[in-house]
Amino acid sequence: MTFLLAAKGRRTAAALGAVSAGLLVLSACGDKPTPMTTVTFGDNTVSSEATCYDDGDKGLDRVKAKECALKKSNKSIKVTTGETMRIGVDPSVSKTGWTLWVNGQEVFQGDPFKKTYRSFQNIDVFAAPQGETAPDKLYISVVETSAAKEGEPGKIKGVWNYKLVNEDA
Repeated sequence: MTFLLAAKGRRTAAALGAVSAGLLVLSACGDKPTPMTTVTFGDNTVSSEATCYDDGDKGLDRVKAKECALKKSNKSIKVTTGETMRIGVDPSVSKTGWTLWVNGQEVFQGDPFKKTYRSFQNIDVFAAPQGETAPDKLYISVVETSAAKEGEPGKIKGVWNYKLVNEDA
């Protein structure tokens, strides 16, 4: 019995040591994790760190943000017609504000959302013009952006990309 407890203690110590070493390596590199965002459709959920992120005073310029939003994501989620889209963001992202882009284009005009959670009901993300077929996939981006001030666009801090796969296509 004593041997089993000692072995368990060694495994626990080894696991804690590995986690500590990993955190030390991250801090030594100067790279800290970015805030997380989450996208949910039905029972399917996917979370990600930012594809591009700059929390400095300058932020990302609009051209770089659009290029970043067009990067293809390996974070994918299956979507069925009629499901509610839910987006959750880290509190630091909601403090700045965020908006939603589809295929590199901003879809909501006006002030950015300031809540950590937003639900989009009765939205058909794969709706196609009459006579055209619905796409089998599209890309959405959660974009951290501050509100515009006196004719200047808001400052963009981060872009999180997700691939939506049309289960009905």
